[in-house]
Amino acid sequence: MTYRTIITGLFLSLAGVVSASPSIIELQPETQVTVSGFVDRITDEDTFVLRDDSGEIEIYLGPNLVPVSIGSAVTVSGIVDDGAYPEIYAQSVTDSDGNMFTFDHGYD
Repeated sequence: MTYRTIITGLFLSLAGVVSASPSIIELQPETQVTVSGFVDRITDEDTFVLRDDSGEIEIYLGPNLVPVSIGSAVTVSGIVDDGAYPEIYAQSVTDSDGNMFTFDHGYD
C-alpha cells in the first residue's frame, strides 16, 4: 500500500465526518442546528429574521434583546421549533467579529 493510497483513504473518510452547516431551507423541526446568514430585519425587540441564499427564518431570543443590527453576518445555534411557522429558539448568536451572545429564555 502506498502513502498516496493511505492519504486518499484518509481524506475520503474525513469527508463523511466534516459537513457544512445546513442552509435555512434544509432545516427540520425539533432539531439542534447551527446556521449562518445575514440579519435581514428585526421584527421585535427579541426576534430577527435570518436570511441566506436559500431563504429566511425567524430567530427568537426572548426575553432577551436583539444584540445585532440589520445587515450583520451572524451564526445562530439553537433548536428549530415545530410550530406552524419556522422559527429557531436561539441558544447563541455569534457575529462576524467573534462576539458570542448566549440566551437562556428564562422569564422572571
